[in-house]
Amino acid sequence: MTRLYAGAAAVAVAAFLGFMTWKVVYDRPDDAFAECRQGQIAGGDIGGPFTLVNTAGQTVTEAEVLAKPSLVYFGYTFCPDVCPLDMLRNVEAVDLLDEQGIDVTPVFITIDPERDTPEALADYASNLHPKLIALSGSADQVKAAAQAYKTVYKKRETGDEYYLMDHMTFTYLMLPGEGFVDFFRREITSEQLAQSVACFMKAGKAAS
Repeated sequence: MTRLYAGAAAVAVAAFLGFMTWKVVYDRPDDAFAECRQGQIAGGDIGGPFTLVNTAGQTVTEAEVLAKPSLVYFGYTFCPDVCPLDMLRNVEAVDLLDEQGIDVTPVFITIDPERDTPEALADYASNLHPKLIALSGSADQVKAAAQAYKTVYKKRETGDEYYLMDHMTFTYLMLPGEGFVDFFRREITSEQLAQSVACFMKAGKAAS
């Protein structure tokens, strides 16, 4: 299943990277975060306004959700393998950062609002991590948020309730006052992720 899932997402990942090629950053003297970047991509066009629904059924915006440094991931709770591993990695990194006194919020935005209702996400979040913010919304709201992050997804039509979703698997680091600063591939470990986020936090303080 993992191979099939990875293969289905490969085209989407390639399209993303192709789109972002023109934004590659090699030597920007004004880039305070240059030494920390793994994706080698500057901010700007990734991220932006969104309106979604939290686990309490309340409408929230990006200003409320991303008030602290945040790791944003798009996935779905019915995902059989990739999403659980990615989110476990993300929350483990959050715990490692907590030990360093760095407060980071893990954020999960569903790409499957048909099944991932606020109630379903409340159970998901409570079982995964106390800091986790899990968000759903209407199909249009979710689509708008995904487009803001240049992430793509597609439902596999099976005619029943057991369908899967093909989707990209990047985790986005968002910083207050900066917005998007980098993305992380799923291959990196929780330790590597925490180390990179800590680098961004330190660089941000040094630049301020």
